[in-house]
Amino acid sequence: MAKTASMYNIIIAGVPRAGKSTMSNILSRKFGYQHVSMDAIIGGIETVFPELGIKWWPCESEELAVLRIASEKTALIVKSMLETEEYDEFQSGMVIDVVQILPEHFVKHLSDKNCDIAYLLTADVSAEERFAIHRKHDTEKDYTYKFTDEQMTWHCNYIVERSKLLKEQCITYDLQYFETARNREKALEDCICFLSGNMEV
Repeated sequence: MAKTASMYNIIIAGVPRAGKSTMSNILSRKFGYQHVSMDAIIGGIETVFPELGIKWWPCESEELAVLRIASEKTALIVKSMLETEEYDEFQSGMVIDVVQILPEHFVKHLSDKNCDIAYLLTADVSAEERFAIHRKHDTEKDYTYKFTDEQMTWHCNYIVERSKLLKEQCITYDLQYFETARNREKALEDCICFLSGNMEV
């Protein structure tokens, strides 16, 4: 059943540099939604309250267990945001873009809320292909623009491996995902069509 705009929120999740902010900005303009960057909020929480274990970005030694802790706590923060009456004034809903929510925690904490989720990832390329894509398309506005080859190599390995995990979980939990490495424009169009099909505007 389609949801009315007044009770509908969208979460755009996935890996860094997969198009989450671009997609969120497109949706917020198209539907008049409030755009909330959870990555900026999580970055602030990580800085001010490091003891909470909520991380926007992993360290090289980070294990999956650490990611799951951060993911679950982030999902609980988003759940609280969706439940609060503070956001009732935004009758057209919110678009929330976020890195650290695994499909398992969306299903556990958010699937019964007034929202849908779409994952943007790049599991269909190798780390080497991801590296080449960055070097070809990065501009001075991108935080990876000044990465050394060593930093970029680690970054691309992380993105591809995390994408594979997200894809596996999306399939397991029957959640929608879109591959954006090879044809980003088409993937973002498909994402818009998927989310628009769940709305009445």
